[in-house]
Amino acid sequence: MSQSTPNKITIICTANVCRSPMGERILAKALVEEDGPFSDLEVVSAGVAAREGYAASPFSVQVLAEEGIDLSDHNSQPLTQELVDESLLILCMTEDHINIIEAFFEVRENQVHLYRGFMGPKCNPQIPDPFGADLPKYKETLESIKEGTPFILNFLKTIL
Repeated sequence: MSQSTPNKITIICTANVCRSPMGERILAKALVEEDGPFSDLEVVSAGVAAREGYAASPFSVQVLAEEGIDLSDHNSQPLTQELVDESLLILCMTEDHINIIEAFFEVRENQVHLYRGFMGPKCNPQIPDPFGADLPKYKETLESIKEGTPFILNFLKTIL
């Protein structure tokens, strides 16, 4: 990857405290475990309506801890044009996130996708927001994220 090529993968949700932090850490772990051209990639997360500096939701921290992943150091951040420009790929949890990004930011062709958008037409590509729900809903959200991750890796192999 050349120096001018963006090296970030940015995971997007609404407030950057539930889904996107989980997606960030799950994808980062998967990239580290893969062979291939992934060592130069950095995975970050942000929200289309996020405020700066909020911790991840307690249930998000808990379900990732059960996977051996520490999320206790997460600080939310809003999506910015600078982050869009630095991102090779932007992965969203819902179509609404894509619509917001395309309305308010200048994006490149084929840059913005759904996190589960590479899974094919028989799978639900949306990952609903678990905010305010119980622990089982967060576990369901995490499973949706984990299920989509190998398809992202396969897609990355075609573009790197």
